[in-house]
Amino acid sequence: MAACLVATILIGVMFPVMTDALRRIDPFTFTSLRYLIAGVALALLLLYREGPVAFRADGESLPIAWLLGSVGFCGFGSFVFLGQQLSGEQGALNASIMMATQPMMGLLVNALVRRSAPPLPSLVCVVISFTGVALVITRGDLRAALLEPQHYAASGLIVLGALCWVIYTFGSAYFTRWSALKYTTITTWLGLSTIVGVNVLLVVTRVVSAPTFAALRAVTPHLIYMGPIAGFVAILCWISGNRTLGPMNGVLFMDVVPVTTFVVSALAGVIPNKAQVLGAALTASALVLNNLYLRQRAQITK
Repeated sequence: MAACLVATILIGVMFPVMTDALRRIDPFTFTSLRYLIAGVALALLLLYREGPVAFRADGESLPIAWLLGSVGFCGFGSFVFLGQQLSGEQGALNASIMMATQPMMGLLVNALVRRSAPPLPSLVCVVISFTGVALVITRGDLRAALLEPQHYAASGLIVLGALCWVIYTFGSAYFTRWSALKYTTITTWLGLSTIVGVNVLLVVTRVVSAPTFAALRAVTPHLIYMGPIAGFVAILCWISGNRTLGPMNGVLFMDVVPVTTFVVSALAGVIPNKAQVLGAALTASALVLNNLYLRQRAQITK
């Protein structure tokens, strides 16, 4: 429980940290640097824990691992942080509440993969969850949001990024010969090839500017948090906690992410209004209610 709590608090702080970083550097360059730092730390730990043989494929598909790493790390980092940047000062709140909807997204992805509709109570929870998201994003003023097209692009990118992480998480179940640490490390490094490739292409085509030395120096404190802490430590705590508690219990801690982000953002001067607090409460309630329903259903099935 402590491991899951630490992980979700560290992830929750991540979004306000990124609000400041994204004023100084583009999300693609930052994502490349962040996962390079986290990747080095993961590789050293894997080498220490499992030895040099841990870097072998062991019969698993490296192309699929590359695809999942690209989706999970390049997709999540690029889409979520670009969406957060487009959302302005409200971006941290919007992105954090999207993270709490990932279990609901997972429910829909699982239903799609298995080609079976989720139970009606779970679908109701999905609707409640996304209603809460809508309240946070629109600040309770849906009409004004509909008249501002930039809301669609920013929110759509964050949703797409969150969905990328759900797909990456689901993909780990197919790598049964790899430990959780090995899956994370190998896919991080394979995904880095895509992250860096996209980053270089965007710089060469002048879609984004090459980072200046001043910009890199300015985001060094942010990288210290986002790489070793929010990347390396948070991932390890999340893996450890979920292995002990199980995903059904671990997923409840996703509610801590928006709560942490709301508190840190408020301390930084971005205070959520009543509609946004209500939206966060709705999303959290939907996650808990769906969890309780699935538990009860599993007991009846037994």
